[in-house]
Amino acid sequence: MIEIRFWYGKDHFEEPYSVREAVFIQEQGFQNEIDEWDDHCWHCVAYDQEKPVGCGRFFSENPREVTIGRIAVLPAYRGLKLGKKLVESIEQKACELGFQKAGLSAQCQAQGFYERLGYQAEGEVYLDEHCPHIHMTKSLL
Repeated sequence: MIEIRFWYGKDHFEEPYSVREAVFIQEQGFQNEIDEWDDHCWHCVAYDQEKPVGCGRFFSENPREVTIGRIAVLPAYRGLKLGKKLVESIEQKACELGFQKAGLSAQCQAQGFYERLGYQAEGEVYLDEHCPHIHMTKSLL
């Protein structure tokens, strides 16, 4: 049974980082995986019997909107709708904290996934390191 847990800051950072490292660094070739937001955001981790298998995070730069990011699922756990569960759990937590809107920087290959969750693309495609991304938003009301 998959369990999703949240915490603020870097108290248990090794757990989401293990998933992020496997997916973003080893699998996709990104280099800049840790940033200044990791100290000041809500981390979300999906566990399979205490093993971290998926993750995400969110932070806010204004009182009404959150920025969601670092949604990742280990390859062996894909196809189980875990990514959807992570995003929906983050949205629910953001709503509980009073936020009304979510934005994210989606890899273009994942744009359809986010569109199915109600996000809409805004602006032009841009590169983050070597990978095309698009900004997307969704009302949480």
